[in-house]
Amino acid sequence: MALDESRENDEVFNEKGIVFLINKELFDQVKPISIDFFESPLGGGFTVQSALSKQGGCGSTCSC
Repeated sequence: MALDESRENDEVFNEKGIVFLINKELFDQVKPISIDFFESPLGGGFTVQSALSKQGGCGSTCSC
């Protein structure tokens, strides 16, 4: 995840006032995507899960 500006080849989603961008080609490969916020004793962050979660390996679940 990163802060970015919308580009012509991005899919744009607005969820509860937060704008999410993802490259359309990438989105077709990984949809559906779920982004959740979590808090733990070590701090908080986001968890990103996608269709790659079912395949396992790197990129299945990302935390940032």
